Amino acid sequence: MGQPKKSRSRRFPPRPRSLAGRREQAASILDRLAENYPDSACALVHRNAFELLVATVLSAQTTDARVNSVTPTLFAHFPDPTTMASAPLEVLEEILHPLGFYRAKARSLNGLANGLIERFNGVVPATLEELITLPGVGRKTANVVLGNAFGIPGITVDTHVGRLSRRWGWTRETDPVKAEMELAKILPQPQWTTICHRVIDHGRQVCHSRKPACLECPLADICPSFDIE
Repeated sequence: MGQPKKSRSRRFPPRPRSLAGRREQAASILDRLAENYPDSACALVHRNAFELLVATVLSAQTTDARVNSVTPTLFAHFPDPTTMASAPLEVLEEILHPLGFYRAKARSLNGLANGLIERFNGVVPATLEELITLPGVGRKTANVVLGNAFGIPGITVDTHVGRLSRRWGWTRETDPVKAEMELAKILPQPQWTTICHRVIDHGRQVCHSRKPACLECPLADICPSFDIE
């Protein structure tokens, strides 16, 4: 006989039914995050919107630290959409080789740079609607660029934000776009970008995927998942 399936209550913590209750619960967690991660910021090193857009696209399926290890060389050779659009693929592949999936990522950067030139005269657009028309750019990447290059608040539902948001009862959605829509209802909009940075830092340092360090967590006394196996 197989193992019984975990019930929904085992997968997700209890949460207030009302939107106001969820906002209040989230506010206590946000205060604690602010106390513990006051200096959280984008981990991808960049000097402008184009560099951040490229770095964010490259960060898929690899770490920010590894992306940061190749982007200085990348941008020294190809500092703008025009030079990157005409870059030989074999040169891009050689630079991106440490990231893994380097052939696909080289093609992605070439397509992205060409898209910027063809649609936006080589200028990174400052709206989500325009950004997501570019090759390889989804809502997550667009929100990273909007929040960190243009100061436009955005919710970035990466693996950390999605995981912790479910553990805290902010959402029960596993689809990133649906989760983003739910989070937008309970998190204060002016802080969206900063909140995501703090959640990501907490996910990296404490609330790991397989073995969260619950006994060492500064949010243990207010975390609704603390006593869930």
